[in-house]
Amino acid sequence: MLTNTEAFRIKKAIGKAIEMNEISGANLLVFKDGKEIFYHEDGLASREEQLPIKRDTIFRLYSMTKPVTAAAAMILVERGEIDLYEPVGKYLEGFHNQLVEDNGSLVPANREVLIKDLLNMTSGLLYGGESKAGKAAEAVFKEVEEKFLTKDALSTVEVANKLGKCPLAYHPGSSWSYGSSADVIGALVEVVSGMKFGEFLKKEIFEPLGMKDTGFYVPAEKRNRLANTYQTDSVNGLTLYTGNNLGIIQKMDREPAYEAGGAGLVSTVDDYAKFSLMLLNGGTYEGTAILRPRTVQYMTTKTLNEEQYKGMESWLTLEGHSYGNFMRILTDTTKAGSLGSPFEYGWDGWLGCYFTNCPKDNLNILFMTQKTDAGTMAVTRKLRNIIFSSCCD
Repeated sequence: MLTNTEAFRIKKAIGKAIEMNEISGANLLVFKDGKEIFYHEDGLASREEQLPIKRDTIFRLYSMTKPVTAAAAMILVERGEIDLYEPVGKYLEGFHNQLVEDNGSLVPANREVLIKDLLNMTSGLLYGGESKAGKAAEAVFKEVEEKFLTKDALSTVEVANKLGKCPLAYHPGSSWSYGSSADVIGALVEVVSGMKFGEFLKKEIFEPLGMKDTGFYVPAEKRNRLANTYQTDSVNGLTLYTGNNLGIIQKMDREPAYEAGGAGLVSTVDDYAKFSLMLLNGGTYEGTAILRPRTVQYMTTKTLNEEQYKGMESWLTLEGHSYGNFMRILTDTTKAGSLGSPFEYGWDGWLGCYFTNCPKDNLNILFMTQKTDAGTMAVTRKLRNIIFSSCCD
């Protein structure tokens, strides 16, 4: 448990990050052995209106959407509705006859992309970059953004099919790269379930867990709780960010046609705690079962082989980690850049939202903020180090 001194150190670390203009504000929530042991909020959700961060502040999750999408896929796995070795093209026509970038040329893929490839980011799909594969993906997301406020807005399935027609960065299953695979899984869930991806999540995860503030947009009556997003400015420290990214409507003020399985959700720290604690409890939260323990064990175990893992080696801040089902998994605590626990898992988002689950220590940490290009920040690792050194033997 946290002592007064340790709690002071946490508050000091967050306060200093705000003072140094690293973030505008944040909240932090910690559970140990299923009980809340610490909560703290500091800073502003809106500098312009001087609105403070609160416990019910709503945050754009960006890539912290991905574990939720993985859970949706695992629900279908449990029910026998999909097989992870099925080709994605069975459900999405854009994944037929795919091409792979090979030394500047495009050649036929040596096999089809499988559902398992998507969940492990070994599909060859990218988010962007200078390669043919990267530029093609960027063009898809640019088209999403050009159309998402028009009557011709692209749907979740349409976007996935367009991504499927992009060149792959490598032959399916041969390497690892961070990209748009989760967005395709969202579309696949939609096709298999016969309902919109957001409706599936609401019915199967959000409503059963009581995640009342989680979804793909923010209704008008809740919009005053949505935190502003900030970006680094070399002159002013932090300035308001109003742009769109990866096909996500920044204002979150309307139900989108494209429900991005890789980046589209908003949530609160308490809502996401219900989801992450469900995983930590083996698929059940306060008596409500979303997944079975064996499924969660599979979902939170590394899946990359040695050859695939080479694709992760350049991600410096993930040293000591492997990957599987849209989450990092800590496999070597001696190589990691912060204190941690073997087989700890979780993920973060572009705007700094972060969670980790530690089955060995029965510890859950959630940190929520809104800063562009944040991911796992220095302040996040500092908070981890205080908490792990205090709560874990």
